[in-house]
Amino acid sequence: MLAVNHSAHPVITVVGGGFAGTALVLQLRQQPALAHAKIHLIEPREVPGPGLAYTVRRPEYLLNVRPGALSLYPDVPNHFTEWLRGQPESAAGVPEFAPRTTYGRYLNEELTAELTAPAPGPGSLCWHQTTAVVAPIRPDGRRAVLLANGTTLVSDFVVLAMGNFPPPPPAGPDHRYLHHDAYHTDPWGPGNLRRIGPDDNVLLIGSGLTAMDVLLALRQDGHRAPVTVVARHGRWPATHGPATPTYPNFYPELAGETTVTGVLAVFKRHLRAAAAQGIDWRPVLDSLRPDLGRMWATWPLQEQRRFLRHLAGLWAVTRHRSPPQNAATIAALTAAGLVRLHVGTVKEILPDGNVLRVRVRPHDTPGCWHVAQHVVCCTGPLLDYGRIADPLVMSLRDAGHLSADSLRLGLLTDTHGALRGADGVVSTTLFTLGPSRRPAYFESTAVPELRRQAAELAVELAKRVEQTSVS
Repeated sequence: MLAVNHSAHPVITVVGGGFAGTALVLQLRQQPALAHAKIHLIEPREVPGPGLAYTVRRPEYLLNVRPGALSLYPDVPNHFTEWLRGQPESAAGVPEFAPRTTYGRYLNEELTAELTAPAPGPGSLCWHQTTAVVAPIRPDGRRAVLLANGTTLVSDFVVLAMGNFPPPPPAGPDHRYLHHDAYHTDPWGPGNLRRIGPDDNVLLIGSGLTAMDVLLALRQDGHRAPVTVVARHGRWPATHGPATPTYPNFYPELAGETTVTGVLAVFKRHLRAAAAQGIDWRPVLDSLRPDLGRMWATWPLQEQRRFLRHLAGLWAVTRHRSPPQNAATIAALTAAGLVRLHVGTVKEILPDGNVLRVRVRPHDTPGCWHVAQHVVCCTGPLLDYGRIADPLVMSLRDAGHLSADSLRLGLLTDTHGALRGADGVVSTTLFTLGPSRRPAYFESTAVPELRRQAAELAVELAKRVEQTSVS
């Protein structure tokens, strides 16, 4: 890879204007060494900042984390809470779990303030409402980022902050259903769920937080027919308990454990000790959070694979919890027979006129067919960068400038988030943050982890610009 010859005004292009991209841009603007930098944010949505996660304007979609953990700024932990106090949603007091659309407004306001504020130096910040198509290397070592609107941004650094990609097809090999009007691949699409009539037969694939949101949205829209939910393990997300004091960190006991079994043994010992003191399991699990990345990195590949195969599903429903009011609503719908949870795997989805026939196979059985007027995919995002069809990702992949990890969780990087190419060489121009860094951290989607990555990457890029200017 060629060395970069930085210009007097370094150019940083951030691809993706959701939480990760927004947090990074705000952190870049705080770096004195980047006062001369030209920063470009590439985000095609009409409103930059919220991204996919916080754009949908449905007040029944709640954040699944309390406000105190959601500040954009790691050094100002109460920033979102204080902002929320002044909003209409807090007229009767700050909500314990605020609407996601409210958080989207917070992100947009913070980003807009920076976009419209006078620059602290000769640098600039510009939002481009379009997408990036290719980013080839130039002879001088920089990247030429071509946008879909025809603009080319010659950039010293390009950061992929692209968030999550839509889930892969849940069944095959016949994929005709993907183009059928009854199939909903994107629950978040504007007006998508409102195409469902109040008495329509609906089947959801997956029982995580997305499925819970869809059920809440259907109820809000007046849907009254029973809904079938199909999930491999048949578990709903755990419910948040009352806010409690933190449990003491016990990472020193885990630092030398290189097996899943060893970590589990220590964890269970602390669960028993906490229970003896009347402490719930949640604070014990949450105490692991600051050190999850270090624990994951300690495990050899076969142990990481073992965790993904046996425990990742259980981890997901206990770590990523539901607000109590959402869980209560789902429980009431279930008790009334309006939600029917089936344990099994969707093996086939076949068009049949205006409906879809769905073959669900419970474990070790032939399975049975369900007929649905609407099938909504609520499974997790596609993580495998060897399969992602985004034009920029495909062009970088074809050029050998990025590599998926062997577990297909995201991208191979160094400790700073610089991409490793197909030849294993670390790029001096390409970086990433967010879900793409799951191979390094496993957990790389929540606000505390992403804002820390943004702050650290901003410092690293500023350091590189400083070193270049000195030399």
